[in-house]
Amino acid sequence: MKAAFNGVPSLSILDGWWIEGCIEGVTGWSVGGQRAEASDAASDADSLYRKLDEVVLPTYYRDRAAWLRVAQGAIAKNASYFHSHRMMRRYASDAYLR
Repeated sequence: MKAAFNGVPSLSILDGWWIEGCIEGVTGWSVGGQRAEASDAASDADSLYRKLDEVVLPTYYRDRAAWLRVAQGAIAKNASYFHSHRMMRRYASDAYLR
């Protein structure tokens, strides 16, 4: 989540905060299936290499404007929503005040 404040797009399987934060091609990219439990290491690796080869690296090296839009999307959408204040509020309300 901290990387989003620096405009770093995420590329990961859909688990944890990335389930909520992934807007494909806007804040970063997802790897693997729709649910982390339903995938395996081999298919995740294949998905990772395919996504890098077909989407992420061509965007970075050939379409600087598109890369900057994704970086700005990471800041605007993820950094403004996923931060330590939200995390502490959620911990307090969901774990400590119940």
